[in-house]
Amino acid sequence: MSSETIDQLVGRAQQGDTGAVEALYQRYAQSVYRYIYYRVSSTIDAEDLTAEVFVKMVEGLPRYRITGAPFEAWLYRIAAARVIDHRRRTKRRPQAELTENLADSATQPEEEVQRAQEIEMLRRAFSQFNDEEQTLLILRFVERKSHQEVADVLGKSPAAVKSMQHRTLLRLASLLGSEEKVRHYLRGGQS
Repeated sequence: MSSETIDQLVGRAQQGDTGAVEALYQRYAQSVYRYIYYRVSSTIDAEDLTAEVFVKMVEGLPRYRITGAPFEAWLYRIAAARVIDHRRRTKRRPQAELTENLADSATQPEEEVQRAQEIEMLRRAFSQFNDEEQTLLILRFVERKSHQEVADVLGKSPAAVKSMQHRTLLRLASLLGSEEKVRHYLRGGQS
């Protein structure tokens, strides 16, 4: 994306430049997907909701105003709304995913099973938190965002985010059984 800033890219996208829209998608799709992935029950749902986020982004670009808050924060707010809508829909009609991975992969089946169990344990634990707390956990520990970046998304001060993070991590540790497990799971199994 050369030396073009995000604001310049957004401006071009607002004027209908499909290359700029594609560049925004390329830049943010993976992080939006990961944000959603830990909050829904299947990869298929995460993929579908990620696509919805970018459709909503394109629809909302004409009304988007550059305010100084990161563009990414706006995308996370759209993603949070898509997840909430998805939960409302699925409460009415529960679904089960047939399989997460049909293709062969380089990892051993035992590792895949363990990873799937860890992700399911995290999803169950995350379901005990409200949407704001889930957003905090995912942005801080999966996406590795700074306190300031999380504050921008949540509309809070960095000090409030730090305090909320402390309380949320203590609660997560009690749900998972120990602080070591929390660190392990939030780092994707890496110590």
